[in-house]
Amino acid sequence: MDTLPPSDGSQDVTVPEPQPPTPPPSAQPATPQDGCTTAPDSATTTHDGLRREEPAVGPRHEEPTVRTGRQEPTVGLSHRATADRRRRAAVAEALPATVRAKAEAAGAHDWLRRLPEIVAEIEEEWAVAIGKVYADATEALVADATTADGSPAVLKLLVPRPSDATANEITVLRLAGGDGCARLLRHDAARDALLLEKLGPSLFELGLPVTRRHEILCDVASRVWRRAPNAGLPTAATKGARLGAFITDLWERLDRPCAERTVAHALACAERRVAAHDDARAVLVHGDVHQWNTLRAADGFRLVDPDGLLAEAEYDLGVLMREDPVELMATGPRDRSRWLAARTGLNETAIWEWGVVDRVATGLVLTQVGLQPVAAQMLAAADTIAAMPT
Repeated sequence: MDTLPPSDGSQDVTVPEPQPPTPPPSAQPATPQDGCTTAPDSATTTHDGLRREEPAVGPRHEEPTVRTGRQEPTVGLSHRATADRRRRAAVAEALPATVRAKAEAAGAHDWLRRLPEIVAEIEEEWAVAIGKVYADATEALVADATTADGSPAVLKLLVPRPSDATANEITVLRLAGGDGCARLLRHDAARDALLLEKLGPSLFELGLPVTRRHEILCDVASRVWRRAPNAGLPTAATKGARLGAFITDLWERLDRPCAERTVAHALACAERRVAAHDDARAVLVHGDVHQWNTLRAADGFRLVDPDGLLAEAEYDLGVLMREDPVELMATGPRDRSRWLAARTGLNETAIWEWGVVDRVATGLVLTQVGLQPVAAQMLAAADTIAAMPT
């Protein structure tokens, strides 16, 4: 349920310029392990490891010159190591406030403390250099990266959760293979780390009208929809049941920030979508299709940050029903669901009901992390829609 731009209009956070990544050992020239300088071609190696030159001229009984090794100064290396430590600490300190709040809510305190170490491990093992941190991320630390060959990429370190969120995201990206979603370059599920191709600006940054955005979002989402019966992903039936329990629990813990009728409406819609689930009709869906997760690519647009489900395709369009709540209510929520159904040839009732569930669930999450005013706008829309005649 990753959504919305930074509420303070902040820009990307710049950290100190990284040094180019060091190529792996196989790409570096070999050097003598004893620190000796390289001898001329006429040199020979003795049993004690020293390099001894054969004299170019003169009697053979002359004593050859012994060339001893010399240690390279370590001051430069020490300065670079210190700079790297400071830069990695700056990367961790640049973690957006929304991500930090979600990490704390998830109990990921050790992850927050170890972020500089995790960044260091990834840089060294993947031969990448981490740079600018994106200030508008809401679920992970996201930063520019440069690979050993100079190619641009993006590092994503997700907040650890007890669920299979990272594994599911990796599965979706691998199944999509760059069609509709960003290309996955490397991953490490144990560290919740992904290295992705670098894409262009998001739909939000492009500032397109709502209708044009919806056209693009429908088209890019449909590229992801495909049969994937043995993918090991959760189903919409499972997700719907979890959302129902999640809404009930969080609504109480947040001291009921929306009407009781609104929660009852969302739970009823969730129950109907769970009952309607059909494994034979289910396809791979992204699960969080919105303008901040849709980036420009050379061939159009691609999605990032997939949740990953096996569900009816209408699930993805339910996300479009929760977004832009002010515009939704100004133009009429039923007008949007009908338009989405006509655009894609899908079922309008399923789109509407998934929208009801996701609007309440996301509004509660955004309330929990303090992302206003959109959290209040989303729940206000949910209250109004729940009161509408059926």
